Amino acid sequence: MSNDALFPGEAVTSYDVTGRCGTDYYEVFSDIPAADRAHWERAQAYVDEVGPQMRDAWDRAEYPLAVAHRMGEMDLVVDGIVHPALTRMSPLAAGLVNMEISRGDGSLGTVLAVQGGLALRTLALFGSPAQQERWLVPLADGSVLGSFALTEPDHGSDSVSLETVARRDGEEWVLRGAKKWIGNGASGGITFVWARVDDEGAVEHGSVRCFLVEQERPGYLGSVITGKVSLRGIHQAHIRLDDVRVPLDAVLPGTRSFKDASTVLYATRSGVAWSALGHATACYEAALAYAKTRVQFGKPLAKFQMVQERLTHMLEELTAMQLYCRRMADMDEAGTLRPTQASLAKFHNTRAARRVASTARDLLGGNGILLENGVMQHMADIEAIHTYEGTESVQALLIGRDITGMSAFA
Repeated sequence: MSNDALFPGEAVTSYDVTGRCGTDYYEVFSDIPAADRAHWERAQAYVDEVGPQMRDAWDRAEYPLAVAHRMGEMDLVVDGIVHPALTRMSPLAAGLVNMEISRGDGSLGTVLAVQGGLALRTLALFGSPAQQERWLVPLADGSVLGSFALTEPDHGSDSVSLETVARRDGEEWVLRGAKKWIGNGASGGITFVWARVDDEGAVEHGSVRCFLVEQERPGYLGSVITGKVSLRGIHQAHIRLDDVRVPLDAVLPGTRSFKDASTVLYATRSGVAWSALGHATACYEAALAYAKTRVQFGKPLAKFQMVQERLTHMLEELTAMQLYCRRMADMDEAGTLRPTQASLAKFHNTRAARRVASTARDLLGGNGILLENGVMQHMADIEAIHTYEGTESVQALLIGRDITGMSAFA
């Protein structure tokens, strides 16, 4: 903020509202173990290092692959996955890392969700020893980018109806179909493609399996989706699989049905709840900082009753989100977290984050739409996380089935 008036009416030319305030009104994170805090602080250092570059990248709708590689170099993508070859990160530490990275930049939060939560987790859970030996560490250290290809142009919420097929042809599988909204799907790495086996007479005919596909394979056509107004700093791909041939051992042996894909998605829903918390934290803290420094009618906005009420509503939402996430992490650590409990956290937190972002943008007035103040970017990025890993409606149906014992799915 400048105190030197260049012209009458221009005493303040910008506002410093993107710094951390450490908001934790109920001291939800005051007692976290030192090891978990160390992971969190490493995520903060990462965000501080790459944040300016990502703000420019978001503005230009560019995906700087170096920042994705750097995330792996700093050992931030393991996402709490338990495997001998990976650094141990507790569910709480994984959540805090996700929260902090999303607080800095939503596109980076999605890089983490795709690289660690989806691709690395799929390989760790279902890959063969040989596949893991070849690819696990490169995915974890960021030297190879990974993607998770389940959603199709015609099948989003009803992805269980996927139409991409895999058929046997001698010593190869042949993949044919299309996928959409695939993060890292056109970034030159590997893609975990979920497909339905088309092999009449075979025991596994009709079953859903996952295939490890190197993106340079002939017939793999990944094009970047343009025109996005959310998560502009990461590229999602529209993929066409035009008779892509892979060896028989490209199939992940642990995958046998769509339930295996659901296992991965259930785990990442926890991450989305933490990501929403990160976005909301950034918006609330920007609004608080702005209210303290922006002067109107001769006094800071923070001295107006209406502004204090709005800040209180935002803090109410934020504290509830923190409590959801902390309790979810504790249950996950104890091995008692159920999928629908993760769904409820995702359902609540993305909705709450939307409300916090909307209030923050309104409180900042015209300055709220400037990218330099962060709120508008977070507001746009929240729209994507509100949808992916299961829409609001899908989460409600999963939770509703659990509490009533009755399925309302069509």
